[in-house]
Amino acid sequence: MPRPRCERCQRPIAHCLCPLIPSLDSRTRVVVLQHPSETSHALNTARLAALGLINAELRVGEVFEDLEALLATPGYRPVLLFPGDAAEVLQTYGAGIDELPLLLIVPDGTWRKARKMLYLNPLLEALPRVTLGQVTPSRYRLRKAPEPGALSTIEAVVQALNVLEGAGRFDPVLRPFEALIEGQIRAMGMDTFERNHNLGSD
Repeated sequence: MPRPRCERCQRPIAHCLCPLIPSLDSRTRVVVLQHPSETSHALNTARLAALGLINAELRVGEVFEDLEALLATPGYRPVLLFPGDAAEVLQTYGAGIDELPLLLIVPDGTWRKARKMLYLNPLLEALPRVTLGQVTPSRYRLRKAPEPGALSTIEAVVQALNVLEGAGRFDPVLRPFEALIEGQIRAMGMDTFERNHNLGSD
């Protein structure tokens, strides 16, 4: 019989993360487009990111029929958080009152699945791309990053918002993510964790 789960954070009731999830507002609007295969992932960091931010939402799918309306959201400039040769490095918002805040579109999935989402949604592919300049190392210690600078979705969102709106301001969004990782390390045992992840004691 499956364990009862919290409807909000989707964790087992005994391990509910909701008390750790903040409710932070942002000038930037964040929209995470999650590949369906990610919804059952044990960590599902995209969901935690959307829950911790007032001006954020999570949409699940491969093809997004209402993308045109989404990208036309009044008062925002849509961009795609995704690397590329022409990607612009994110910078802190200037003092210009007329400067439109970003509608930050964030694909959530493996690199292969994220690229497929762009291919299936030409409006996404056509968006101006932005990327992080200096990337803080990932705290996702349960897996080896596929390449240097790779981050989980929640980390990428937090780092982007911290660059745009103030260093450290959005770090509280990471609290449930860090608690989840600590819990999984405890569940597997530190010896197993260190052995499987090639960690020394130094």
